[in-house]
Amino acid sequence: MDERTSPRARRRPPVPLRVRVGVRFGVRVGVLAAVALPIAALLLTACRGGPDPAAVDDRGPAPAPASPGPSPYGVVFLGPGDCSSRGPEIREVFCRSEKAEATVLARHLGALSSGPPCPDGTDFVLHVSETGTGARSRLTTGYACMRNLEPPHPGDPGRGGGPLTVVGDCVTASRAGEVTETACTDTGGRAPRYRVESAVQRRAQCPATTDLFVALGGDRPVGCARRSPGE
Repeated sequence: MDERTSPRARRRPPVPLRVRVGVRFGVRVGVLAAVALPIAALLLTACRGGPDPAAVDDRGPAPAPASPGPSPYGVVFLGPGDCSSRGPEIREVFCRSEKAEATVLARHLGALSSGPPCPDGTDFVLHVSETGTGARSRLTTGYACMRNLEPPHPGDPGRGGGPLTVVGDCVTASRAGEVTETACTDTGGRAPRYRVESAVQRRAQCPATTDLFVALGGDRPVGCARRSPGE
């Protein structure tokens, strides 16, 4: 969102928000459809407006006004360019804070299953929902596509993690018709390993050397995978 708060605007009294955050670190992808892993939910309390003794704010002193960048605190919880902490309670923090662990690549309202896909490079997804109803709840409920500020980056191609399966990733196939993403350097396990070589719109567009079709999603939903050398 591009909303900004004028320094002359009257501030509303701070109202603590009860926010539920779920973290998705990995996903199992079916050959024909994606199958998501269970999501662990965490309770989080965020605050809006001015200081509140009862609210939790780990961001430290407010920075001086700067050029347009991350959304102001209180406009969108974990908006694009904002940063979060990690641990039992996930909070929005200043990106320069020593507690900052990940940054928001994209922020969408609604459910991940029916919303835009996260961009490449996403390491994990935070599912955010405010308890109750109303306008603020509608502006908060959704999901944030997150990337770690420092390695490791499980969402990078071939690293074996993240919420997306992309070109360059490796998968293992099961007899049930599902595939599970695995690190391309992982030599353990007995299941055949395949590497996604390209993404196309239809199966017929895959090369004749394709050994496995993998569901990717997006505008090129079919992954053309080949058996890895030595498997």
